[in-house]
Amino acid sequence: MVAILALTPNIGFAQEYVPTTQDYLNNVWVFIAGVLVFFMQAGFALVEAGLTRAKNVVNIFAKNMADAIIGILAFFATGYAIAFGSGGSEFIGSGEWFLTGADLSAIPEGGLSIATTFFFQAVFAATAVTIASGAMAERTKFGSYLVFSAIMCAFIYPVVVHWTWGGGWIAGMNVGDAVFSDFAGSGIVHMTGGIAALMGAFFLGPRIGKYDENGNARAIPGHNIPFAMLGVFILWVGWFGFNPGSELLADEFVSTVAVNTMLAAAAAGLVTTITIWFVAGKPDLAMIGNGVLAGLVAITAGCGAFTPVYSVVTGAVAGVLVVFSVIGLDKLKIDDPVGAVSVHGVCGFWGVFAVGLFAKYDDAFLGREEAGLVYSGSFDQLIMQLLMLLIIGVWVTATTSLLFFALKSTIGLRVTAEEEIEGLDFLEHGLEGYARDSVSSSSATS
Repeated sequence: MVAILALTPNIGFAQEYVPTTQDYLNNVWVFIAGVLVFFMQAGFALVEAGLTRAKNVVNIFAKNMADAIIGILAFFATGYAIAFGSGGSEFIGSGEWFLTGADLSAIPEGGLSIATTFFFQAVFAATAVTIASGAMAERTKFGSYLVFSAIMCAFIYPVVVHWTWGGGWIAGMNVGDAVFSDFAGSGIVHMTGGIAALMGAFFLGPRIGKYDENGNARAIPGHNIPFAMLGVFILWVGWFGFNPGSELLADEFVSTVAVNTMLAAAAAGLVTTITIWFVAGKPDLAMIGNGVLAGLVAITAGCGAFTPVYSVVTGAVAGVLVVFSVIGLDKLKIDDPVGAVSVHGVCGFWGVFAVGLFAKYDDAFLGREEAGLVYSGSFDQLIMQLLMLLIIGVWVTATTSLLFFALKSTIGLRVTAEEEIEGLDFLEHGLEGYARDSVSSSSATS
């Protein structure tokens, strides 16, 4: 996601530049990519609903709907200003609150209008927050989740964006010749959401019945695997907006980014199949779906800098990591019903780290060719990537921990045991996802 501030017009100055056909194509392409990213909300909802129980399906869809509604409005109110505002400091942006004073339609030379940038970034924000929904499924108070969603998109995530894509603190760092690179957000979006998911699951505690008296994990099967697999395919399609759209231009590199994305997902799916078959004795389809998503998350950082071969390697490693991460979290009694922490947190970390190993091409962040360790023989890029991961990890862990602790201590974070056992659909929303026909057979035949 190259130098977004450089591609967005200054606020408050008269437009003198006359956009070219290429400028319009750039803006239309990024808008279409944003639509694909927005449609990923449907994929997240289906994956989460399918991998959880039928008694909570309305609640699952309600949370995902809320992430789109509240997340976008929160990003509009303060998130965009904190991430990309024309004022502020290297630590936090300021200005253009509620997009006031912004000329939304002005297109700078070779860049994007503020309207296009906001649209694309707002749907990214909604993606970051919805990652946590799955890890917090089946036992979270709906009202508390809404507060989390709003603060995540209004403040916590935008600060990470400002430090990186917004040209702030991390963007100004270097280790030798190395500067940070996270092309489409393995760390900025996915690891951020994955850490929030981990903190949410930790503060909530496991679902009733997840662990036996000896602490061994019990399987709580999802109620609709076809839902989950349809969601995986929707997310896979959406990623062709997420990653290629982050080129922010309609140019020859869009397709190469798409190819790398496709290959990493396929490699991860294959390796996950082999790994879970070996570990569990069966090719668990739910885990295979998560493997595909793990590959997509991992390649998101390096899709503009890797060769196809190293894209496959990156996806393959993610395919192994996701299996053992899910197993490891269960041993730690972190109950993540859909594997969100493993897919987005662990594999997001791996994707950013992999840039330090495998980066061959300048992705417009790196500023040089052959930056990765396997090409340069230098650890500089790897150290820079680790520094970025450390800073993001500390920030998101600290802020989400404080947020969840405050919610738990005030309005409460978890529903009652009775509500959890009965299901959240009717008690939280007054609806059932699979309501029985209220017309009796006698009424129907009379």
